[in-house]
Amino acid sequence: MFSFDPNHYPYPSRRTAVYAKRGMVATSQPLAAQAGLAVLQAGGNAIDAAIATAAALTVVEPTANGIGGDAFALIWHAGELHGLNASGAAPLAISIDKLRAAGHQSMPKYGALPITVPGAPGAWASMAERFGKLPLQRSMAGAIALAQDGYPVSPTVAFAWQQAYKLFRQEFKDAHFQAWFATFSMDGINGIGGRAPHAGEVWHAQGHADTLRAIAADNGASFYRGALAQQIAACVRAAGGYLDSADLAAYQPQWVTPISSNYRGVDVWEMPPNGHGLVALLALNILKGFDFSERDTLLTYHRQIEAIKLAYADGLAHIADSGHMRVAVEDLLSDAYADERRKLIGKRAALPLAGQPSRGGTVYLSTADDEGNMVSFIQSNYMGFGSGLVVPGTGIALHNRGNNFTLDAAHPNCLAPGKRPYHTIIPGFLTRDGKAVGPFGVMGGFMQPQGHVQMVMNTIDFGLNPQSSLDAPRWEWEGANNVSIEHGNPEHLFRGLRGLGHDASWSANQLGFGRGQIIWRDRHGVLCGGAEPRTDGCVAAW
Repeated sequence: MFSFDPNHYPYPSRRTAVYAKRGMVATSQPLAAQAGLAVLQAGGNAIDAAIATAAALTVVEPTANGIGGDAFALIWHAGELHGLNASGAAPLAISIDKLRAAGHQSMPKYGALPITVPGAPGAWASMAERFGKLPLQRSMAGAIALAQDGYPVSPTVAFAWQQAYKLFRQEFKDAHFQAWFATFSMDGINGIGGRAPHAGEVWHAQGHADTLRAIAADNGASFYRGALAQQIAACVRAAGGYLDSADLAAYQPQWVTPISSNYRGVDVWEMPPNGHGLVALLALNILKGFDFSERDTLLTYHRQIEAIKLAYADGLAHIADSGHMRVAVEDLLSDAYADERRKLIGKRAALPLAGQPSRGGTVYLSTADDEGNMVSFIQSNYMGFGSGLVVPGTGIALHNRGNNFTLDAAHPNCLAPGKRPYHTIIPGFLTRDGKAVGPFGVMGGFMQPQGHVQMVMNTIDFGLNPQSSLDAPRWEWEGANNVSIEHGNPEHLFRGLRGLGHDASWSANQLGFGRGQIIWRDRHGVLCGGAEPRTDGCVAAW
């Protein structure tokens, strides 16, 4: 067999938008998209397809999400948009005082302490119960088969897996982390002589299959109140954490009212806090006061970046678990406040009062069916594989969302028992005149609101189709006046931004600019989708 590099693409690759009428699934991994499409073709709806795709993604893209992560969804059903917050709370036994007494000045990144209750299995069960047509056993059958029978690892996933493996060999010295190596090594025992899989190598995950089968059999009851819950709690406690079986037993995802802002006649919908979709809406509120005739101009980029900086200054100061917010979302989204903030954008880059954004690990998917249902769904472990703790023999990699808490007791997002942290994963949705346009999202930590703003403007201001909207080169504000510019952006824009005081730098790390999916429905019911070219993205259509 001749050899080739699956991650080397020296020539531009042109994708076209995908059209279909009966159903569509867009996500970051082709096998997961096919699992969702199979459920649509078996009589399921867009909600069942989203569950199938999400469960499959925990198997085929473990580098960005897992059974032990969180999820959020925006679901269009029967002419109404519903929000599902399936993020988990901090353990009831944890506190700022305990962490400070142990010598921590900030929330740890890895290990047992940043682990909050995982919400993803609860999301699947809640969605199926309220809006699904099929039982979880049918929706999750494809994911179980992928784990049981094995699948060839896709190129971008293999690259991310190898990078994580190198990092974790340096970071994870404690014995409690050895289950990660035992679970995610291609060969070897407990990481001794092990390695991450290469693209095209077949990966099996028997423990993962068994766990998915158990969740499907009892709608997640075993995960939160049964044998799996006991194993999760024992794993975290043994590693010095505070998560207990009682925390898992008390967990319930929350159905919430989405928040929105009208941008040039189109309603842009996001999840309310504790998620930071509010940041995207704040930026769009500022930007709608400007006229944008062309996308690739210095003035367009400058204003977009400055608006994001101002939006993040507010978001990082105010976003917290909904019961701990000290400023009303409605006040932040008022036109009067947007007018006030817009005046702060001048001719040169300005320093915002904001924290330092960091990167995350997330998967996003969109689904649609011929009944009019559409789903915008996002699921994540955070920072790739999450906390580094894996429940032995189960395939459950536990997330580290608690890392986003602060130990500053005066801040609304401070750590507290039973409280949900500031959350980076956000699904998006567009409607016009009360009718669904469709789901969109761009995963990738603190890039996500920035990606949402760029996708909305690509669509509404610049008239790009879903695939072109995703193909277009991006930028990411990274704190202070630092802006990362993706290769593919014109050289004159890069130099122009530096001339305006932006500390712009080129970046070849395409995964750092987020990974998105889009599905729009036109007035005739025809679906049009695009998939992220920076990953193994795929639109599966029927």
